[in-house]
Amino acid sequence: MEMNSILIIDDDLAVRTSLKLLFRENGFHTTDADDPESAKNSLLSNPVDLILMDMNYSLETTGVEGLKLLEEIKKSHAHIPVILITAWGSIPLAVEGMKLGAVDFINKPWNNNHLIQSVSTALKISKFEKGPQNSSRTKLDKHFDFGRIIGESPSFVEILDTVSRVADTNAPVLITGESGTGKELIAEAIHQNSRRRNQPFVKVNLGGISSTLFESEMFGHKKGAFTDARSDRVGRFEMADSGSIFLDEIGDLDPYSQVKMLRVLQDRSFEKLGSSKAQKVDVRIISATNRPLEDMVESNDFREDLYYRVNLITIVIPPLRERPEDIPPLVDHFITTLKKAYHKNDLSVSNDALVWLSGLPWPGNIRELKNLVERTVLVSNKSCLTQADFAKQSQAPRKKQSASGFPYEGTMTLDEVEREIIRKSLAFHKNNISKVANALGLSRAALYRRMEKFDLKEIS
Repeated sequence: MEMNSILIIDDDLAVRTSLKLLFRENGFHTTDADDPESAKNSLLSNPVDLILMDMNYSLETTGVEGLKLLEEIKKSHAHIPVILITAWGSIPLAVEGMKLGAVDFINKPWNNNHLIQSVSTALKISKFEKGPQNSSRTKLDKHFDFGRIIGESPSFVEILDTVSRVADTNAPVLITGESGTGKELIAEAIHQNSRRRNQPFVKVNLGGISSTLFESEMFGHKKGAFTDARSDRVGRFEMADSGSIFLDEIGDLDPYSQVKMLRVLQDRSFEKLGSSKAQKVDVRIISATNRPLEDMVESNDFREDLYYRVNLITIVIPPLRERPEDIPPLVDHFITTLKKAYHKNDLSVSNDALVWLSGLPWPGNIRELKNLVERTVLVSNKSCLTQADFAKQSQAPRKKQSASGFPYEGTMTLDEVEREIIRKSLAFHKNNISKVANALGLSRAALYRRMEKFDLKEIS
């Protein structure tokens, strides 16, 4: 087995010696350098698989030297993953480093297990990015457990290929996509195909936890920590220790909870309410959201440092309307399930129905398709369901227009709907940007970006 080589760049001899010993014990080959110039010379003469580098090489602690060295390394050796390590945990510095291409940020004093885990993950991700892709769903199913996931379109098989390649790492994964696209199933597949598969998989809907209960829910509490704390409580992170935790709707976290979440993701430790003792935790972080986190970072609605902590790997699930070839196998799967549930062994769907269903926009995605199929099975009371049967059940009464005259849903594309809603809202609120942003649940900056995207000016 080939031994990976790590270049350690740090001006402290004791730190370099300690790290070399740690990596040697864990099967890595190491070289070291004590300043930027010797590091660049070492890179020219020694093959390196990963770089672990300090951010400061003088009495100044601005990190400028480290950022400059990182930028030079990524220009000339872009394929080599870099992990930053520093004694002073500057969050802005970590973000700047990750923007320049660093894959992780470790504080001194480091936790040995966490550091080795981070290095191993970075090396695996590096090989994954360079390696060839598997393109066949059949081939993937032979080696991985994707039994509950239905989909054979090229874009969806590409997602499963990514899952197969990152599952065995400890990389934090961010899953994005519209509501109903199956983000939770992808999260489960990542856990089920990892080395943690026999350990807990804890799901948390962050959108359903109020800020006042966040710490108690996530970190637990001691008896007597507050008025209603009549007994000790185990938090979600402790439940997930040694396994994976699925942070669904992470974009819904309020600013206070984002700070608390960042602490546990960065330090791998937390304190229960009513306790001053830090408790270590080893969890794989898988997050999901249907919100535009990048836009939220720009508008200061989501912390940039937390964003970089959760999305080393990002998986974007396309909406169902962009992969219509997956609709027939999904319908077949739902029908097979409903046969058993309702004891209708002769259930089937006509070809014309499948063609018709494949042409619908499905704003509610797989969840909406599943509900329509089940509703049609229950109401039609027929063994072979036709296009007419599905059409009848899909024609729900339209909602009345709102006072502001917003268009009906389903009559135009999503971009057209969004543009029209913003245009109508600008007219309704007489160009008061603050009122429009508040009405639409956006920040002013996010609203201005959408107005620019759709070439919308203030309504005269």
